[in-house]
Amino acid sequence: MIWIDRLSLFSALDFAALALLVLGWAGIGWRIENPSPGNPSVAEIMGGFRREWMRQMITRQPRIFDSSLIGNLRQSTAFFASATMIALGGGMALVRNPEPVTALASDLALSAQPTVIWEMKMLVTLLFLTSAFLKFVWANRLFGYCSVVMGAVPNDPKDPLALARADQAAEINITAARSFNRGLRTIYFGLASAVWLLGPEALIAAVLLTLAMIHRREFSSASRAVLLKGPTDTRT
Repeated sequence: MIWIDRLSLFSALDFAALALLVLGWAGIGWRIENPSPGNPSVAEIMGGFRREWMRQMITRQPRIFDSSLIGNLRQSTAFFASATMIALGGGMALVRNPEPVTALASDLALSAQPTVIWEMKMLVTLLFLTSAFLKFVWANRLFGYCSVVMGAVPNDPKDPLALARADQAAEINITAARSFNRGLRTIYFGLASAVWLLGPEALIAAVLLTLAMIHRREFSSASRAVLLKGPTDTRT
């Protein structure tokens, strides 16, 4: 009953904005990971380069360059996981003590809303941050798995296991990158969800802006055009 009473504080437009947030987050992720064959996303194009990387590694001696690259990828995931954890801590502190938010609302002439509404809106942002944190942690672990499989690739390119092990390393690398990208997208939408504090109209605008930004980067960016100039293997 308590939750029903709290939900009654939100308008139909609030629920519509929240639905758009969740559907936009899930929909753009599916679109990026399942693009049409003639219009691959940057993530899919990079998958082809990751496969080529592992195949080139077979004949590269020594493989210090490859170990350095995978180490840099792990550092990136660790950085974002740490940053997300700090943001989670700050968000939970605000939920327990929303006075700073209510003070900001007063400055913005939005203080007419009950405190419980602010708390529930912040919980949505915290859920996105939690999801992103878990994705970054899993990506970090997968890049660790990838480094182990890379170490198992035979030094002799004529070894029948060389190509098979390289392909295994590539697929784990791609899976790790997919989890990392999902974490980044979740952060984007988590930031958009924070705009809900300004009202459902602001949330709708933030979601649409986030969708447009992510779509442009994946399907219409200058970096994508550069990646498409050379032959790539975009098989999934």
